[in-house]
Amino acid sequence: MAKISPLMIAPPLIFGAFAVLAGIGMFRDDPNALPSAREGQTAPPVVLTDFAGKPQFDDATLRDGQIKLVNYWASWCAPCRVEHPNLQALSDEGIPVYGINYKDKLENAEAFLNELGDPYTGIGRDEQGRMALDWGVYGVPETYVVDGDGTIILRFAGPITQRVIEGTIRPALEKAKAD
Repeated sequence: MAKISPLMIAPPLIFGAFAVLAGIGMFRDDPNALPSAREGQTAPPVVLTDFAGKPQFDDATLRDGQIKLVNYWASWCAPCRVEHPNLQALSDEGIPVYGINYKDKLENAEAFLNELGDPYTGIGRDEQGRMALDWGVYGVPETYVVDGDGTIILRFAGPITQRVIEGTIRPALEKAKAD
């Protein structure tokens, strides 16, 4: 009887495992969404450097009973520039938006807000990106919907567009109101 070498079996097994993983990934609800281990959990501590001349925020702000957005952004981030008018529109509607300036130079961040406007109810700087690590930030921009108890309802990675507002952000805000 011929003996089958393990080296002959390995390639089909590896290919089969890859095909299964690819199939699982393709049939997720939203294959483009980045999973978040933080959804449904209390927001991590707020540890920020002051943003000169701007209102600050802290842990108590995240647990003040009000539903809010927390937005990680940077002046060097092109998609942040794209989403900025949409954040301003949400802020103009009365939705509190708290900004975290990520790994940026203060003078560049100030110039960004002076040019495009300041939609933020409170703002701080995460100069080293340490707080972002605790929050699970993948890259900027990222926006979190946080309920009044400080629980993260949604993490959205990427720029907030009108489509995202209507299809993702507003449903998460409604869910936070219902809870």
